[in-house]
Amino acid sequence: MVQATVALRVDVDTRRGLEEGAPRLLALFRSLGVAASFFVTMGPDRSGMALRRLWRPAFIAKMYRTRAWRLYGLRTVLSGTLLPSPLVGAGSPALLRQMVAQGHEVGPHGYDHVRWQDRVHRLAAAHLRDDLAAAARAFEVAVGVRAEASAAPGWRTTAEALVIQDEFGYRYASDVRGATPFRPLVDGGSLRTIQIPTTMPTMDELLGQVRDIPQALHDAMRPGLNVFTLHAEVEGGALLPVFRGFLESLRHAGVALLRMRDAADAVLRGEVAPAVVGRANVLGRSGWVAMQAPAPARA
Repeated sequence: MVQATVALRVDVDTRRGLEEGAPRLLALFRSLGVAASFFVTMGPDRSGMALRRLWRPAFIAKMYRTRAWRLYGLRTVLSGTLLPSPLVGAGSPALLRQMVAQGHEVGPHGYDHVRWQDRVHRLAAAHLRDDLAAAARAFEVAVGVRAEASAAPGWRTTAEALVIQDEFGYRYASDVRGATPFRPLVDGGSLRTIQIPTTMPTMDELLGQVRDIPQALHDAMRPGLNVFTLHAEVEGGALLPVFRGFLESLRHAGVALLRMRDAADAVLRGEVAPAVVGRANVLGRSGWVAMQAPAPARA
């Protein structure tokens, strides 16, 4: 039987997540001898603008179920509305370089997280390119090297955005949910940038839905590569003890923990099948996400 491995992807969406959650996660990873991949929003924290989603019943339900005001804090909830929009990754270059120095992978998680997540499917090509370029430039200035990978905010992307992103020459991207690594198929052609999708549910999706979050995550794992995405604001905050317990249980079970980059290196040594990117709803998440779908059969 193929042994399970878990690639750890840490999304840092907000200034609070970077200032408070990320250092806690770095300390935890250091204590366990684990390396992870951090994807950091590079531009302004405009989290308060997400309140425009209040017209969605699913968003209200998620806010209540997860007690979002406790997970994210009042400052984050009001950032970009009643409070200024502090820079996230671009405002803390020393911390990003510290992550790299400690053996972690670091990449951009968009420039304006809320703008991309809420409007990517409505943005013109020029605006998509501007956002991707702004994130790449800010990352290079902050870290001192070009980014080798990217992860879309909120697992939201489109065929047009994927084609534009392909111009940036990333080794891989992690923009979608799915089951296996693949090359996006757009207009009958495969893109060069492979996708390493998130394969497991997130803790905030399970919060309030199941009694035993670690057990639910274990149940979602399969032989081979699994990708678990955590959030600095969640697992680096109120759910840190739960996350520590989950990591320790994986170590006890002999599950290998690795960075996304390590998973991509292994994938690129073989053939990578094509797949179409569509849209789907995920239990516990508000709104659609980009989802891997099988490639259409040839006539």
